[in-house]
Amino acid sequence: MRTIRPLLAAVVAALAFVSALLFSAAPASAHDVAESTTPANGAAVTEVPASVAITFNNRPLAIGSGITVTAGGENWADGPVEIIDNQAVQKLREGAPAGEYTVVWRVVSSDSHPIEGTFTFTATAGSTTSAGASAAASTPAPASSSAAVPTAGTGAPGTGSSEPAADASQPFPWSIVGLAVVAVGLVIFLAVTARRKLAASNDSEGDSAAE
Repeated sequence: MRTIRPLLAAVVAALAFVSALLFSAAPASAHDVAESTTPANGAAVTEVPASVAITFNNRPLAIGSGITVTAGGENWADGPVEIIDNQAVQKLREGAPAGEYTVVWRVVSSDSHPIEGTFTFTATAGSTTSAGASAAASTPAPASSSAAVPTAGTGAPGTGSSEPAADASQPFPWSIVGLAVVAVGLVIFLAVTARRKLAASNDSEGDSAAE
């Protein structure tokens, strides 16, 4: 038993160390997330807005951002993505038709990791925004243009920008998985070593008793 106790103590210490390492690494693996979109995911708006926007919990980086706004097989995005505070804003071209729109976005979060997602909305009328007004609309559309028609599964008017963003994905935390694999391997190794030490100790005691 004296031989086993140090090994058991080593196993417990290893588990405690790995657990502390995993818990300290967990917050670092949490990347920025999309909190809401304008228009809201699945919303119905009266007309195609001048721009769409995704709101994040932190300010995303300006590099590597891209947003497509597709309807009828055509991308209606106009110009580059604008980062305004913690929003990624994409203006739309004049003359966008009524119909269902699919917005696919990709940005680089504040911790330099790319994140992406998608959401949809439906416009009952085409765009009536002039070129001059579209150029001035660098902020998300007001609540009146992003409000959801009160139907099943959508919010009441004025709540369009409060819906969570859809399909916001984050890189899988492979570092934590690797640490867990190392921890399991270490525990198995120490357990096998302890068992061999115990078997050897028992054999030695048996030989001594036989003599």
